[in-house]
Amino acid sequence: MGGPAATALRAPSVWRRDKGMTLGVALLGTMVICALFAPLLGTVDPTAINPVNRLKPPSAEHWFGTDMVGRDLYSRVIYGARVSLIVGLSVAALCALAGLAIGLVSGSIRQLDGVIMRLIDAMMSIPPVLLAIALTALWRGSLVSVIVAVTLAETPSIARVVRGTVLSLRELPYVEASTAVGASMMRIILVHILPNTLPALLVQASYVCASAMIVESILSFLGAGIPPSIPSWGNIMADGRSLWLVLPQIIFFPAAFLSITVLAVNLVGDGLRDMLDPRQMK
Repeated sequence: MGGPAATALRAPSVWRRDKGMTLGVALLGTMVICALFAPLLGTVDPTAINPVNRLKPPSAEHWFGTDMVGRDLYSRVIYGARVSLIVGLSVAALCALAGLAIGLVSGSIRQLDGVIMRLIDAMMSIPPVLLAIALTALWRGSLVSVIVAVTLAETPSIARVVRGTVLSLRELPYVEASTAVGASMMRIILVHILPNTLPALLVQASYVCASAMIVESILSFLGAGIPPSIPSWGNIMADGRSLWLVLPQIIFFPAAFLSITVLAVNLVGDGLRDMLDPRQMK
């Protein structure tokens, strides 16, 4: 079909895609603003302990209430955005670089493909959360150790995506033609294969970013991640789990911010997938 009728049929799907992407960018941008301007948006020091104000309900003075030692919950949630975004973006960037390198080598060099993929399969057989817990147990809990542990746990997924993309690109006519005229393997990778792996890499990296935020919160909730002295959404929820039935806001607010941030990243990832993959255009 062509003409106005086809355009009318395509319009709803394009509109839905654009709405999701716009919503994701808006939500993610809001969280980034909260993280960047936390000292201005926060009402008090998020680590300040005031036993007199412990377990206060939401009020004009404490918008989200206070926790069991009197710390302002609103300020802690706002500062917690910094930890989640730092972990998510850092893990996504490191996984993209490591996964790209591993995937390019595995997909381009047949002799190494089998060995690398068996190692990747072995790592992927362990759930990322369990692998991250095991790795953080080896090091002292800190922001850097959590980023490294989650990166090691999430890199195999990107490596497999890049490797699959390389294998499909390697069989295309223009790549075979370059090989036939004597182009070096390095030139083929840099000129023909690498640029065409970037769309799939960016999409997968966005999903890894969302997954890393969830894994970091789980680690902090279990006491195996960010130290309790650093405000993070996982730590806040861990502090309030024993008071869930009495003061549900201690868990509700950080969980809501985490859910909104993960939703925003996933919406952006879906939008990138639709824009960069022509097969999604319907």
